[in-house]
Amino acid sequence: MKLRRALSASIATAALLPVAVAAAPASEAAPAAELPKCSDVGQPHNDTLVGRTSGIPETITLGTAWTTYTATLTNTSAKELKSFGLSARTGSYIYNPGERDLSPYSDLQYWDTSQRAWKTLRDADGKARGTIPGPKTLKPRESVHVQLRFRVSKALPLDQTYQGYTGLTGTFIDRYNNTDCMVHSYAEGEFYPPQG
Repeated sequence: MKLRRALSASIATAALLPVAVAAAPASEAAPAAELPKCSDVGQPHNDTLVGRTSGIPETITLGTAWTTYTATLTNTSAKELKSFGLSARTGSYIYNPGERDLSPYSDLQYWDTSQRAWKTLRDADGKARGTIPGPKTLKPRESVHVQLRFRVSKALPLDQTYQGYTGLTGTFIDRYNNTDCMVHSYAEGEFYPPQG
């Protein structure tokens, strides 16, 4: 009985493997999370997936009011993108030691079209980020649109200047220099909270 359960679990897991990884020989196959970035194996800038946002203001007001925006990723290539995944994040760039990220002081939500409700994104570290359900492939010239909203708490310490960003990330598996690798493309916009 235990053997049958273990075999069933193995078969179910194998069915979920990304196409590019499952097609690789057993010695080369690796989970998508373990694949190198394509830029790390020598691929120049990959402009297969083009992103854009609309509705992110240059400056925001701290508090409970939401800023709603739309993020779009478009497959501009002639090939179907396999093992496609979506995630979103809100944070700020860190330029100097001691600077803090505004992500833990932020809330980020996406509009779940199937349930017609806003869903909160927050990772185990308390940062405003997470994965979003979406298509597993993206056909040539096809786009994916996600409605998002964010806000930054009044509790954000204003003893530094923040260059914030928020948006959507699309990932897919590509092959370059005979190596399976991950491509990350962004549809993000920048914003600035008030300075102290």
